[in-house]
Amino acid sequence: MSSPELLSDFGAVEGAAAARDAARSVVLWDLPLRVFHWSLAAAVAVAIVTGELGGAWMPWHGRAGLVIVGLLVFRVLWGLVGSATSRFTQFAPTPARLLAYLRGRWRGVGHNPLGALSVFALLGLLSLQAATGLFGNDDIAFAGPLNHLVDDAAGARATGWHRWLANGLIALVLLHLLAIAFHVLVRRHRLVRPMITGRHAPGPGRDWPRPRGYGRFGLLSAVVLGATAVLALAGAGETPVVRAATPATPATPPTPALVAAPAGAASAPSW
Repeated sequence: MSSPELLSDFGAVEGAAAARDAARSVVLWDLPLRVFHWSLAAAVAVAIVTGELGGAWMPWHGRAGLVIVGLLVFRVLWGLVGSATSRFTQFAPTPARLLAYLRGRWRGVGHNPLGALSVFALLGLLSLQAATGLFGNDDIAFAGPLNHLVDDAAGARATGWHRWLANGLIALVLLHLLAIAFHVLVRRHRLVRPMITGRHAPGPGRDWPRPRGYGRFGLLSAVVLGATAVLALAGAGETPVVRAATPATPATPPTPALVAAPAGAASAPSW
């Protein structure tokens, strides 16, 4: 990948033109993180809508769930080996950061501590939602790819939790959207555009993280493992055994048993 947005997080030289742009703004969200964000938003929207419709839409609900699993695997790995601002350690809402933010002394970039709480809550709830969906079974139109590994009682419990957690997920998504609207409309913070372009002017006094990351190797590893998780789960479902049909053979009447007669005795009629 040769995108300046991605390479700048790994300390690559972008050239004179990019350097002049960097003087005004910096790369806040790298390209892989932005692709993840919008892909997850689309997959969650599809999963919610198809889950509410049910019926013939349930296979699409399952496909959206598998995509979410793959994206979550990617995000966990990218949060460990990715660029500076994508790492969990960079924006984890520690007590010290939360206290500094509440006192108006937080000078970080990217997610503020309260926004970071929302991010971790969404990722955690989506992980639980995906896990229960993998083992669930609605006894009508859908069974998770791992449902055959548990008994009926465990599958029913997973389905119940999956439906219950869906309400919490919808509420958390709405709260997330309301928080964005508040920051954009009331506090005049530019939150949406950086998630599209990746660039943002941090402002004076902001602590900018040191560029780091595992570059193309880390990105390739995260993508491959995320895709492997999707393919493995897609092929893990129990498939019915199809037996080859054999031509029917007409029944033949049983042959009467032959009883050996004593030696020297005359043959007697069988009745």
